[in-house]
Amino acid sequence: MFTNRPAMKREPSPQVRQTQVRNAELEKDFYKIRDAVQRKLLKNGNNDAAKNGDGLRSKVEESFNQVLEEENILYNHSVRTQMLEWVAADITGYGPIEPLLVDPDITEIMVNGHDQVYIERFGMIEPTTVKFEDEAHLMRVIDRIVSPIGRRIDESSPMVDARLPNGYRVNATIPPLSLSGPILTIRKFATRPFTVQDLIANATMSVALANFLKSCVEARINIVNSGGTGTGKTTFLNVLSSFIPEDERVITIEDTAELQMRQPHVVRLEKRPPNIEGKGEITIRQLVVNALRMRPDRIIVGECRSGEALDMLQAMNTGHDGSMTTVHSNGPRDALRRIETMVLMAGMELPLKAIREQVSSAIELVVHLERMKDGSRKIVQVSEVQGMESDTIVMQDLFVFHQTGIRNGIVQGSLKPTGLRPRFMDKFVANGIEVPDSIFEK
Repeated sequence: MFTNRPAMKREPSPQVRQTQVRNAELEKDFYKIRDAVQRKLLKNGNNDAAKNGDGLRSKVEESFNQVLEEENILYNHSVRTQMLEWVAADITGYGPIEPLLVDPDITEIMVNGHDQVYIERFGMIEPTTVKFEDEAHLMRVIDRIVSPIGRRIDESSPMVDARLPNGYRVNATIPPLSLSGPILTIRKFATRPFTVQDLIANATMSVALANFLKSCVEARINIVNSGGTGTGKTTFLNVLSSFIPEDERVITIEDTAELQMRQPHVVRLEKRPPNIEGKGEITIRQLVVNALRMRPDRIIVGECRSGEALDMLQAMNTGHDGSMTTVHSNGPRDALRRIETMVLMAGMELPLKAIREQVSSAIELVVHLERMKDGSRKIVQVSEVQGMESDTIVMQDLFVFHQTGIRNGIVQGSLKPTGLRPRFMDKFVANGIEVPDSIFEK
């Protein structure tokens, strides 16, 4: 069982504390040196080096040193190193946002046109002084992201979802859809997956709830995580999945691969978007149907967004207990309503009562997360789905977050049990899992 422990302070590594702002003099030098280095690389035309990232980096450094010597430009060691990093990032990497990508404290990068870049740090959005040279410069970086994965972005296809080699999720939108120039959004993920102890230390959940959810996963309770954008649903799903026993075969299905499973027997599936000709798309729904033929013990769908909700319910109702997914919603009750709507999106002519019966028999627990005013993520409601009464799905809250105020900008409050016990307690008994009554006491 888990116990509380003090939060760990994350100290940023020294190499990521690079200067993000170039003063006017260095800015002028940077463009001059970068253009000269690019001309040398094109003149040399070393294709083999271009294919190899390390080879290209060494060629950039070699050309950089030649340019400084030819132009008789002298810098001290720190400025010379920083200038080389800027030039290399612009030619081989992602330009001025490269330092933001390697800063572990930043979780989201939002480029609103070439001269406006925002970041999310510790749950709070803040502006930066990072800028691209012009829109063409930003478009080159976007092309550098989407080209290696066979995607394109132009007027005929002005939106694209992509993924960086390290797994960061990328969305790009360009004119004519965007009225303020090219828009680039990058969602970063922690290189070290959060553990349940981290969530307890960050006050995302209580020790009692952590022990309860661990028992639910081990007892194969079907769980849905709900919440808005950026509330930590995927991070929490990662933590929940860490409770799955290692002797089970787990199949994960995702729009963009984000889950970081720790079990030895995991099969990861990712949807495939259509190619340039608009063909070859493999949807989440097709992958869910395919997963049923792959002998899964549990199926984890990263996020239900449309018709795949029907197939997910079918999986939960046909022997794949302990399956999990996430949905966008404002609360547990809204999560069930959204699932009903998504089932209708599957195109099946099903009466609403039949859909609700499927939902109430498949889903047993809904865990709702919210991003609070201070930027922290918290579990604010844990509700059990008890079944149907007439045409209505019956739910009861097991844990609820009670906010008591805000002190020094920090949300005050605690997650408390309601005093009610779930109806699926018999599953704990059947699996030999002891859940102390104190977990549910008010």
